[in-house]
Amino acid sequence: MVRPDGAILGIGTISHFIIGASLNQHVKKSGRTTGLTHSHISGLNATVRVTLTRECHGGTYTKTFTGQIAVANPANGFLMAGDSGSLLVQDVATNPRPIGLLYAGNNNVAFANPIGQVLNFLGATMVGN
Repeated sequence: MVRPDGAILGIGTISHFIIGASLNQHVKKSGRTTGLTHSHISGLNATVRVTLTRECHGGTYTKTFTGQIAVANPANGFLMAGDSGSLLVQDVATNPRPIGLLYAGNNNVAFANPIGQVLNFLGATMVGN
């Protein structure tokens, strides 16, 4: 459920202004599986191949994403299965700006789609202060 004021559990109210990712930038997210975790941007403009499973008919297919944000995820300490869809934000105390939407990872790196691309694709805007 999304709160109309943009508040996220463990993070609080976010800014409605977005920000681009920068290398070594400190970030955080609040996810269903791991809760509130902190990390840093470890790479920019990544190309990511994700293998997905068709739920109704079985089988797998691969989707390639370009221009993605890489986030350090040592030993799955930042992102685990079930955290996909978490909003990646600046690691600041008040009104952090959204950076990306997390969707995949392994035990070394997590990946986020830049939030500007997500919002443009959906024709949406951010809530928050």
